[in-house]
Parts: sequence; C-alpha cells; structure tokens
Amino acid sequence: MNIEEYREYCLSLGTDVEEKMPFKAFSNAGEVLVFYVCGHMFSFFDCNNFSVVTLKCQPERIEELKEQHNCIGNPFNESAKHWIGIDPVGASDTLLRELTLNSYTIVRDKYKGRKPKKQ
Repeated sequence: MNIEEYREYCLSLGTDVEEKMPFKAFSNAGEVLVFYVCGHMFSFFDCNNFSVVTLKCQPERIEELKEQHNCIGNPFNESAKHWIGIDPVGASDTLLRELTLNSYTIVRDKYKGRKPKKQ
C-alpha cells in the first residue's frame, strides 16, 4: 500500500478521524503525519520516509504479531508495550488495514465520550 492509499484508508475509518502534522517545530519530525480519533493518536508516519507506520496495539498481542510477521517491529518514538511499528510496503494490505482498524478502535473506545485532548 502506498502512502496516499494508506492516508485515504485512515480517513475512511470514520467522520471522527482528523489528520494533522503537529510536530512542525521539531527538525526530525516536521513531516510526521498523525491520525487522531477523539483527540488521540492512533496512527502516524513520516511522509518523507514511509517505512514505518506506528499503531496502537493490545499489549498481549504484540509479541505474537512480531513472531508471525517480519514486517512488524518496534514503534517509532512510542512505548513498545502499547504500540507497534509496521512496514507498510512489506506488509500485506489486509494486515495493514486490520492493524490500523484495530488501533483506531482501541483509541476510539477508550476515549469515546470524553472531551478531546487539546493539541
């Protein structure tokens, strides 16, 4: 899946999805595109280097996913206890969509009904 297809998929998950580039002030993260639901991140990647998409994941699934799929590793700049990194080019579109939807659902369900976090 290419970067534009992935962006469109994230935006298709719901009318509550927002995309932003919140790290413009940081030289090494200025081109990081972040997708939010309920004001909280569920997916992000560097637009200049589409080699890792960072996604929220259930802690109990992470090691098994890493063992089953070579395209899954550590997240970029997040806790490896709750996040995974996935190679969007090396992963099947089905796996990338499933894990992105999973991430979106985790975050949405946790924060639904709460006031969105100010960014």
